[in-house]
Amino acid sequence: MNYQWLIDRVDHYIVDYSRTVVIVFLLATVVFSGGLGSIETESGQQQFIEDLPSFQALEDVQRDFGATFSQVSTTTTLVQSDQNVLSKPALLDMLRTQEQVAESDPLRVEDTSSAAQTVALTLDPDATTTEEQIRAVERATPGEIDRAVRRAADRRESFRSQLSTDFNRRSASASATEATVTHRAGPGAGSEGGPGGASEFPANKKERIDRIVRAETSGSTIRVLGTAPDTTTTTLTVVLPIALVLIVIMLAVAYRDLVDLLIGLAGIIMTLIWTFGFIGLVGIPFAVLLIAVPPILIAVGIDFGIHAINRYREERVKGTGVSESMRLTTDQVSVAFFIVMGTSAIGFLSNVISAFPPTRDFGVTAAAGIVFTFLIFGIFVPATKVSVDRLRETYPIPTITQTPFGSESSPLGRALSGGVTIAERAPTLFVLLVVLSTAGAGVYATGVETGFSPDDFQPAAETPEYLQYLPEPIRPPAEFEYVKIDNFRDENFEQEGQVLMYVEGPMRQDTALERLHQAGNDPPPTFVREGWHAESRSIVTLIRSHARNDSEFQRVVERNDRNDNGIPDDDLPQVYAALEESAGEDRVAELLSEERRSALVVYTVDGDEADDAITDDAYRVAGDLRYRAQPTGNSVIFDEALALVLETVIQSLVLTLVGASLFLILIYWIVEGRPSLGIANVIPILVTVVALVASMRLFGIKFNAINGTILAIAVGLGIDYSVHVVHRFVDEYAERDLYPALRRTVVGTGGALTGSMLTTVFGVGVLALALNPAVGVFGILIALSVLYAYLTSIIILPSILVLWARFVDENEERNTDMGDARTAGR
Repeated sequence: MNYQWLIDRVDHYIVDYSRTVVIVFLLATVVFSGGLGSIETESGQQQFIEDLPSFQALEDVQRDFGATFSQVSTTTTLVQSDQNVLSKPALLDMLRTQEQVAESDPLRVEDTSSAAQTVALTLDPDATTTEEQIRAVERATPGEIDRAVRRAADRRESFRSQLSTDFNRRSASASATEATVTHRAGPGAGSEGGPGGASEFPANKKERIDRIVRAETSGSTIRVLGTAPDTTTTTLTVVLPIALVLIVIMLAVAYRDLVDLLIGLAGIIMTLIWTFGFIGLVGIPFAVLLIAVPPILIAVGIDFGIHAINRYREERVKGTGVSESMRLTTDQVSVAFFIVMGTSAIGFLSNVISAFPPTRDFGVTAAAGIVFTFLIFGIFVPATKVSVDRLRETYPIPTITQTPFGSESSPLGRALSGGVTIAERAPTLFVLLVVLSTAGAGVYATGVETGFSPDDFQPAAETPEYLQYLPEPIRPPAEFEYVKIDNFRDENFEQEGQVLMYVEGPMRQDTALERLHQAGNDPPPTFVREGWHAESRSIVTLIRSHARNDSEFQRVVERNDRNDNGIPDDDLPQVYAALEESAGEDRVAELLSEERRSALVVYTVDGDEADDAITDDAYRVAGDLRYRAQPTGNSVIFDEALALVLETVIQSLVLTLVGASLFLILIYWIVEGRPSLGIANVIPILVTVVALVASMRLFGIKFNAINGTILAIAVGLGIDYSVHVVHRFVDEYAERDLYPALRRTVVGTGGALTGSMLTTVFGVGVLALALNPAVGVFGILIALSVLYAYLTSIIILPSILVLWARFVDENEERNTDMGDARTAGR
């Protein structure tokens, strides 16, 4: 297939209409920049789990059983820590804080709950107001308070759950306690709703309560748990300036010319504007995973820019003119750039099969960015270089150096020749050793683990000290109070969890309530028991509790309870109507839908158990309901997400490898008539992928929802390096013998690859400074994948190309010659 006419056409515009090309690209940049203002951001883990059946069930729960979601409630947690939070001063501190918070109108307080309240009510059951509870504690002696604490611990299980695990009944002491403030949220405010994160309505509630706590007493032991920090913006603020400085330094070393450096930087900036303008125009939200897109595009852009400029300089130092040098350059690098673009785009687009929406968005964004990178560095940068060098011939534009980066006589050139020396002396033995080592590493790599946890999205409580030396505008906070308090809660309180069971079925059917109740009989190990039944809250428990407190409603239940077990099994519509009159419509609506087509059962589970065990048990209980039932809740959602992580990693890797391999085979068949080069091109990438996964296991890094894309990225970036070597080798091999062609390829291309690798590793590796731990690990993995891809291309690929030339290329040529002879004979 003759494709040269297309390259010649592009060359014509680049060389003969360079200024026009530059203006067109600048105008396109203005158009894309219009989308930057439309970018919306998303943070937290909800974006990764919103498509899971269990999360959709949670949304169904919120829709069907919110007491009316036009007026929902939000909560704030107060954490008190002291030598003994059950001492008289500590109890008074909490009660007075609750009183002041409740009297603050902007906080719209609906209710407060604390262990201090329970102790006060135990001292004086008639103390219904906070003021009366404060007086009850003030009048009590320390001995009376201790006895009240013991009685409260015996009578109320909820009292113990509000205290830290070191609660000592005998000494009536504990080092920490929690209190809850419930706020009326108001129309359209939303609710906490589980994994999605807490509502910030009323506005600034944490700051308002903080002021109350500090004003109440300067020595207060109470802290306010706010909302999880959004580290996306903070990470970008810290990382991008540092990455830019490192990239400029590395590009200065690679280009060693101010004008060429500015051209390369202009290409990178345009690529980022086009890419993020694109996501603004098409409505893709900026989520935490997209933080990795700029470093990836910068990496590929740097590589393209250095290769284009370096190849152009190779011709210029021979005395070739500007136009002819650029034509020779684009003839060679355009094909390589197109191959890299195609394979990288396939790698990134493989993520569209992911179960996680942000991963799909990442794949589309990165693929679009790679296409933009190809256009800008394949057309705009060469056209700009031509325009500038023509101006240099007319005007005294300063030129520092125009020599290529790396030569055979330079120290770098000699170092790069190491792989060629191996290929000359023992290529077969070396490749065999590589295959055996890769196989062993592959076996080791199968032990890599997966993980999905809220901790993946949460920064460390204290930021590293070295970040505090950054300038004020980009300096992150010294500590994240939310994380510090949340860690304290994890360490000091029993983690009691919940499984929400969303049940769909005819709730007016006589057997409906019996079925709901019987599903909790003989509960599985992770479910908390009340005797032989699971501890739960449902429409059944609401009916039973109100039957004990309302004699008239009890008579309705008894009339419709045919087997006398306290659970109605006849004329349920009448029972529901009586319950609404007794308990209130809102209480019923929390557990039974208005249409009586769905119900909610809330089971208490052991929060210290593994999520997979809780999920398995939850589905076992769901199977006993004999209605359509979907378990949900944090444990179930995160376990289902975890199960999808490895599935997504494997699917995207297989799709990437198969797609990239077929693409390379097709392209090399079209361009060179040698499809086997595509296979040779893929081998170093397989080694890179295996080495990367083995390194993950070695360093204890788990696959998660964020770094699950790393293998597709490793393939996309890794092929970049091997393509440049293979494509340059084919051109050199057409004019020279095998070993001189190989040495010229590795030294000539290797210089640009080295500059690209160093710039990328340092530029992307700066993500290790990210405050979001998952993003930091992601940056390290990208840097490792680039380093491994570089090493395999420089050290291993030369031996593979020697074996290809000896055993494959000769056969292909022989078959081609035989085919031509047969054709001539006919």
